[in-house]
Formats: sequence, C-alpha cells, structure tokens
Amino acid sequence: MTLALVSKPDSAALTLEEVTLPPLGPGDLRVRVTAASVDPVDTLFAGGPARVIFGLTGTVGLGLSLTGVVTETGAEVTGFSVGDPVAAVHGDFTAPVRAHAEETVVPGAAAALLPGGLDPVDAASLPLNASTAAQMVDRLGPADGRTLLVTGAAGAVGGYAVALAAHAGWTVTGLARESDRDFVRRAGARELVTQLPGPSFDAVLDGAVLHAAALVAVRDGGTFVGVVSASPATSERGIEIGIVNVEPDGARLAELLALAASGVLELRVAGRVPLAEAATAYDKVAGGGQRGRWLLVP
Repeated sequence: MTLALVSKPDSAALTLEEVTLPPLGPGDLRVRVTAASVDPVDTLFAGGPARVIFGLTGTVGLGLSLTGVVTETGAEVTGFSVGDPVAAVHGDFTAPVRAHAEETVVPGAAAALLPGGLDPVDAASLPLNASTAAQMVDRLGPADGRTLLVTGAAGAVGGYAVALAAHAGWTVTGLARESDRDFVRRAGARELVTQLPGPSFDAVLDGAVLHAAALVAVRDGGTFVGVVSASPATSERGIEIGIVNVEPDGARLAELLALAASGVLELRVAGRVPLAEAATAYDKVAGGGQRGRWLLVP
C-alpha cells in the first residue's frame, strides 16, 4: 500500500488515500517518490475534463512527472539498480497509482538515471515539460538557418522549447510578457515580442496553446507545431501542422537531464508543498500565470 492522490468519477475534489501498488512487471521499476510536479494536465484529470477525453470511468492515479529512488527492479530490467536516483514520466492514465504518491511503479523505458549536480527535488519539474518541448522541437525538423517563434516562451514547456531550439541552431524569438525578458533571453532567444506579429517566421512552436490564433505569425508554406487541444489549428496558406502528444522516452529524458546538469536547461520551481497539501499546488497551477512548476514532496 502507498499513499497516493487519486481522481474519482463521482468527485472533482482531490482525494488522498491508501492505494495498492500494481504488481511489478518484468520491465518495471518500483520507485520511492522524491518529488513530483503538478502540471496543467493534472488539474484537468482532477477536475474531470481529461477523464472524459481519455474515457476514464473508474478511480485513477494522478501525476506524470517525478523523481525518486529505485526500490525494486523487474526481472528484465537493465541499466537500473536498487538505490539509483531516477526521473520518469508516468504516462499510463489508467494506472491506480501514478506520480503523485509516496511510491509508484513505472516502466524502465520511461525512466532515466538522475545525473549528479541536479537537485533531486527540483529535477521533478523537468521530465514532462522538457520531454514535451523536445518532441515539439524534433517535429519542426532541422533548423537549417530558419527562424522560429515560440509562444508562451516563459512557460514551463515554452521555456524549455526556447533553450532546446536555440541549442539546435534555430534563430529563436520568444512571445512572452516584458517582465519575462531576462529569462527568455537567457534561455536562448535572440528577441522577445509581447504581441503576435504578422507572417514573419518560418515556424511557430506553440507553447501557449494558442493554435489557430498563432498561425498569423507563420509565413506561407511554413510549419506550426502544437500540443493536443480540443480545438487544434488546421492548415491554411500551405502551412504544415504538427500536433504532438508527448510519449515517455527514457533515453531522450536522459539527454535532457544531462542538458540541465550542464546548464543548457534551467530548472524552475514555483514552490514546494507536502503531498498532503496537494490542493494548494493544484489551485496555483489551475489559476495559471506560474513561472516554474509547483512540486509535491511526499
């Protein structure tokens, strides 16, 4: 048994209760959670909309992004040992226990060793957000001297996207508030804009989930990449549309953690609260406007 946050079909309230961990599969890791981030998608599962989208009918665990320490390994696991510090994305929305728990079970393929030099609590802010940003940047294709506008450039996904795109050779402009200029420039953007410009960029990476509204900034025949939305952008003026639904990828996560350890990616934490006070973090995230992630610490 472990203490875990769950979402129930008959209530929009967070529930913290003792839950039985699922059996350890041959490729799984049992992990004692060090910290877990609260992301906007988590509030959608807790509040109900995401339950409908994913067809969830029963009680399910909450939380995607975590760090922890391996307490047991499946029979076919390689590369991990008991006692290893790890980070992971728990992508099974139907699991009874996920990241927001004292202990959980994750596929070894979704986990990566935590490199030295990273705070094991603060690092919980990275797995989901940096993985999403990385898969969005990958979807853009090679930089090849092209220009890129990142919307929501000071957000958790957008901030990582600015850094990863600049690292990959893109000429990056960030769309954000003037008050976020220092961070956006530090992440790697050449310029900051506070309003959507006309069609002046070869590509737009939509960290702000603006979708159709952001297409005005893309040149004819350019590229738009966004995340899954109830109202996704559709092609116009020959613009290629790419929609990313992040997939847990332990090998890529290891690369992203290494970039954080080397200073290319900046960990940003808005606050930390005990698991028992999760409602505080959920309310903050649901309210929007946060810089960095709120973390739950069991």
